[in-house]
Amino acid sequence: MARATGLAMSWEEWSRKDAIALAALIRRKQITAREVARQVAAGVERTDPKLAAVLEVFADVVRNPDADKPGKDGRLYGVPMFLKDLGSGLAGRKVESGSRLHKGDVAQSTDPNILNFLAAGLVPIGRATAPEFGMTFDTSTDYLGETKVTRNPWNLARTAGGSSGGSAAMVAARVTPVSMASDGGGSTRIPASFCGLVGLKATRGLVPRPWKQSEYMVRISAEGVVTRSVRDTAAIYDYITRVPNGGSFMNAARYRGSYLQAIRKDPPRLRIGLSTGSWGRPGKPDPEVAARVRDVAKLMAGLGHKVEEVDDRKICDWEQMWAGYYCQWINNRAQFGGRPTPAALEAVTPMVRRHMEAAERYDKYDIWKMMAQNNAVARGFGATMERYDLLLTPTLAIRVPEANGPYSLLRDEPLEPWLDRLADACRYTMPGNESGLPAISVPAGLDSEGLPIGAMFYGNFSREDLLLQVARQMERAKPEWFDQTAPVNVAATG
Repeated sequence: MARATGLAMSWEEWSRKDAIALAALIRRKQITAREVARQVAAGVERTDPKLAAVLEVFADVVRNPDADKPGKDGRLYGVPMFLKDLGSGLAGRKVESGSRLHKGDVAQSTDPNILNFLAAGLVPIGRATAPEFGMTFDTSTDYLGETKVTRNPWNLARTAGGSSGGSAAMVAARVTPVSMASDGGGSTRIPASFCGLVGLKATRGLVPRPWKQSEYMVRISAEGVVTRSVRDTAAIYDYITRVPNGGSFMNAARYRGSYLQAIRKDPPRLRIGLSTGSWGRPGKPDPEVAARVRDVAKLMAGLGHKVEEVDDRKICDWEQMWAGYYCQWINNRAQFGGRPTPAALEAVTPMVRRHMEAAERYDKYDIWKMMAQNNAVARGFGATMERYDLLLTPTLAIRVPEANGPYSLLRDEPLEPWLDRLADACRYTMPGNESGLPAISVPAGLDSEGLPIGAMFYGNFSREDLLLQVARQMERAKPEWFDQTAPVNVAATG
């Protein structure tokens, strides 16, 4: 401990603690929840001037971590987390969705998933950045009157990813061990990959949507967390898979046990399909990315699993997959207020404006066609998962790009080349959102520039337990991939 510095522990000691370890210290009364909250606030001061990942720290929570009533009997009581500035809200706290259209908006009620976080004992301590409406994986915004670019703790010239970029930057910089994420095209898995973290996207319908939404309205999105350890993700999923009765249009089958208990044992021998193919997009993935994923495949084979190459042309009808996904993606603007007014078009970022304008070309027949395409894609992936227990792919087809670069919503160019570029990069993540399958991104080492690369496992519907088991097995086999520290972190930043 380092109480002489005014903090509960040294930064070196702090940076080694995951959420379960911090919560254990609080339970044993070796540290208080208030001391932990104060240390997080100090960590933000040390790192955020470089990372631009935090919109606000809740001063009342720093003074009193019980302000929002986290469950004191929750397994993770006292562990702070940042809320993502998009999606589920906490009553009395802002949710601005990275947009001028919602600047100053305050949640009037607490959404079910936030209630789940509170039941786990987690302490929402602030709000982390997200790009406007989460419509890219580059977390750059301008709605606050100046350009705010969230940067990667591994290299400040590169993006932390998105749309959960602020959350990922804070976890990678070891300010907090866990933070809120959500994923409509890879927005949990992508920042996890870019920042060397664990990011699980759940089966459609497994995690509750906000009170005013359902999977029928937005079928592609699922909330979750980014963490540094597999066990933290497992522990949190024991709580966030609780859905209010009637609160899901597509209520997924629930795992009857504890995810945290499940990862205490290795998975059985698995059939793993390996793919670094095109997935219906032009070109190939970055060679370094493909090579790291093949290293993971060799590791899996060495652990006793059966790994075989998959012909990705047989996974699903890719033309239907991409047509249906594009229609859903472009028409997402309906959930943010319906048909935009001229004033709204003027208020949003250039590339969100392009999406809104493009949405006008779709009619009700396109929407029905999109639903039929989704049906075909989900059935195609379902048939594939009858042949394999898991699919192993890259998380992204690219390595970590520059911040406020080619994927930024602040660019001003025609929509088609911008969206094609985004989909080419996200060719492996977006199909998980369209099909509804669960998938987890795990660290797979560093590239030649010293930046993280993620590998991704797809599981069958409602098999998050198996995904977490194999991720934990991989973490035990390759701890150096999971426990690498970014150059910008609380222990290194003075």
